[in-house]
This record gives sequence, C-alpha cells and structure tokens, in this order.
Amino acid sequence: MLPSHTFYAKLKLALLLSTGGVVSCITVIKPSRDFAHYTPATSPDYAQSANWAALPDQLDSADAVPYGTTLRDQQSTATVDVFFVHPTTYYSRGSWNASLQDKKVNLFTDRNVMRKQASVFNAAGRIYAPRYRQATLFSFFDEQNSNGKQALSLAYSDVKAAFQYYLAHYNHGRPIIIASHSQGTVHATQLLHDFFDDDPALRKQLIAAYLIGYHVKTAEYKTIRPCQDSTQTGCYVSWNVVEWGKEFAPFEGGVATNPLTWQTDTATAPTILNLGGVPQAFNRVDRHVVDAKVHNGLVWIHPPTVSGYPRFLLPGQPQLRASFHIADYGLFYLNLRHNAVTRAKAWRKQP
Repeated sequence: MLPSHTFYAKLKLALLLSTGGVVSCITVIKPSRDFAHYTPATSPDYAQSANWAALPDQLDSADAVPYGTTLRDQQSTATVDVFFVHPTTYYSRGSWNASLQDKKVNLFTDRNVMRKQASVFNAAGRIYAPRYRQATLFSFFDEQNSNGKQALSLAYSDVKAAFQYYLAHYNHGRPIIIASHSQGTVHATQLLHDFFDDDPALRKQLIAAYLIGYHVKTAEYKTIRPCQDSTQTGCYVSWNVVEWGKEFAPFEGGVATNPLTWQTDTATAPTILNLGGVPQAFNRVDRHVVDAKVHNGLVWIHPPTVSGYPRFLLPGQPQLRASFHIADYGLFYLNLRHNAVTRAKAWRKQP
C-alpha cells in the first residue's frame, strides 16, 4: 500500500500547481540531493517499544477490526506470531529515508496501514510490526542512478535488525507468519532469503508468507515454493490486483495467487467466493465485492461497484491507473483473515 485516496488528491493538486501538467510530476517528490549527501536518521533500537508500530501486548492499530462487525481481535490467546512489514508511508523529498521520530509518518502508518492491513491477521496471531527508516516513495521511480536502491538497502537493514531482535526476544520457538505489502514485500522477500531459505529449523516454523503488492519470482527461493492451495504451509503467496483485461509489465511473470481459491491456476473465481472486502473507511464489510482470475503474474478483477477501493492514481504515471494496489488487502480482507487462521490450524496438525 502506498498513499491514501486523500493523499493522492492533495498530491495531484500540488503537482499540477507546481508543474502545470502531469507528464513528469513524480519528480516533484524527488529528493534534491543524492543519497550520499544525506545523513540518515539514527538507527532504531528495537528494545524500545516506541520503535514498533505493533506489539501484541500493547494497544495499537493492529488490534482494530472493521466498525460495525462482529470480528474480534484474538491476539491475547493466539499461539502463532505474525511479523508484518508495512508498505511506504513516507513521500517526502526532504530525505531518501524516513526518521522514526517523524510523528506525522508514524501516525499515517498507524491509522492506515496497521489498521487496514495488519489487522487482517489479528484473528490468527500475535502481531509484531517494526517501524523502520523506510525509503521515500520516489525510490521506486529512481531509474537514473542508485539512490533509490541505496535507500531501500538502508530500510532493509532496519527490518533485518528488527527480525533478529524479534527472534531473540519475542518468538520463543512459536510458528511464524510473515506478511507484507509493497515496499514491505521488497524487504519481507529478502527476509525469507536471509533467514528461512537455508535454515531448515526456522523453515519448519514458517506457516506461510503473504508477500503482497510487489513482484515475487516463481523461482525466488531454493527451498520455499509458492502455495498451491488454502492449507499448504511453509510456502508463500503473492498478488497484484489490476482491472480485468489490463496488463502491467513490471509484475508480469511473477507469482500470482488467486486470493479467492488460493491456487495459481487461471480459472475464474466468482464473486460468491469473496467472503468480504473492507473499504478504506474501514466501516463495513462488502460481501462478494469482486471476482478474481490469475493472468500472467497479475490478479484480474472486474472493478467493484461500491466505493472505497481506490485505483492507483499517481500523477505522471498513467500506466498505474488500472492497478488496485491500494486495495490489494482490502478487496479480499475476510478471505485473507480466514486463510491465515486456516493455515495456522493446518500447521498445528502436522506431525
């Protein structure tokens, strides 16, 4: 997930006013100097609870459930851990990486990402979600040099440190779900390389990885494979949602899991299989909101007829307009929630 619908409206207005058009508007949020000319914010100490957006024993937005529903946060009795890596919530041109002392960024992360994405997992497990010096949004559009890659590398160093702290101080041998979106998936994908792919013992603790909203290769790992059904464990799922019939070259050929069937075949899953989406307002459940079909590394949907599931309207990037990136979680909220519980139960039934 990247910015909210309100953020896009404000960004679009600012870019139009400052450039007189949207052809290359994305450069307006480009940091003015190269990565090497900035002094990064102090690295976080994960012994401090303030450096976590979610911890199971503290009150935070990952505890939320959609308003007006009977869903309940069940972290207090869960026997599973969820390590969640949040997406980009930092769009400033003031630096290539966010500071964990930026209260506005932290508030946006909590109100939007923790509440609308991480909360999916609070019926299945205890949620641990680190704050980290995330790379600014422009890092993903920096094609001229290595600034964006360096910013993402710094961000990953924090995520890795947080996971190491989690393993040493919080996990205590419990089974693990890894979950993420967008920039978070860039980092979570690497976590599986660094900690699980070559470690049989830790791999046995892996229930599943939900690597959503970014390109994940079908042969990403030596030992970990894409999930092929709703109960398989020790595997990973991934998807990127776009409008039916549209293509998106950057994600073509990657893993696409149908979140209504949890399979990777190309059969169309009808709306009746959609247990319920939750819109951006987080105020209701919309049953049967969309269908889903896997196509060439994408998940095609017919656009929802109800409001609250915005497209990816980033000024100057018309190729993204078919994408429902912002709603990758929301469109399938209840299916995700149910599947995390199902896989946790399946893991416990293993010999």
